[in-house]
Amino acid sequence: MTIVVLRNNESQDQLLKRFRKKVVKSGVLSTVRRKRWFVSKSEQRRMDEKKATRRLKRRQVKYTD
Repeated sequence: MTIVVLRNNESQDQLLKRFRKKVVKSGVLSTVRRKRWFVSKSEQRRMDEKKATRRLKRRQVKYTD
C-alpha cells in the first residue's frame, strides 16, 4: 500500500503529484492492468514470443541504420 504523508507547507497538488509518482514507481497500476483479465499460460507464452520478435526486429533496424 502506498502512503504519502503531508509535509509542512505542502499544497494538495504537490502531495497528489508525489502520490502519483510513488504509485507509478511501485508498479501497482501495471499489475492491475495485467491481471484485469485471465490469460492462459499458452496464450501468455504466445504473447511473450510475439513481444520478443518485435523487440528483436526493432533492435535489428536500429543497428542497421
